[in-house]
Amino acid sequence: MISKILLACSGGFSTSILVQKMKEAALAKDIDIEIIAVAEDNISSHLDADVVLLGPQIGHRLDDLSEELNIPVFVINSIDYGMMNGENVLNFVLSELES
Repeated sequence: MISKILLACSGGFSTSILVQKMKEAALAKDIDIEIIAVAEDNISSHLDADVVLLGPQIGHRLDDLSEELNIPVFVINSIDYGMMNGENVLNFVLSELES
C-alpha cells in the first residue's frame, strides 16, 4: 500500500485544491495516506513519495521525471483535473499501482 502521493503543477496552487478532494475521498474509503501538493521546482525535495502525479500543464515532463525520480510518475487526467475530481484521481493512482 502506498503511504505518500505527491501532486505537482506549475506553482502548486491548483493542485492544492485537488489534494483536499483526494484526502476527502481517501477518508471516505478509510485509507490512511499522505497527499501533498508542490510546485514543479520542488518535486526533488520530496523523494520520499511513493508516486508523483503531474498536473496536465506539466505533463510534458513525464518522461524526464520518470527517469530522474525512479518512482511511478503519472499525468493527471485533464478532465478529472479540471473538475477537481479527487475521487477519480485517487482511484486512478490506486488501480495503476495495483497492476
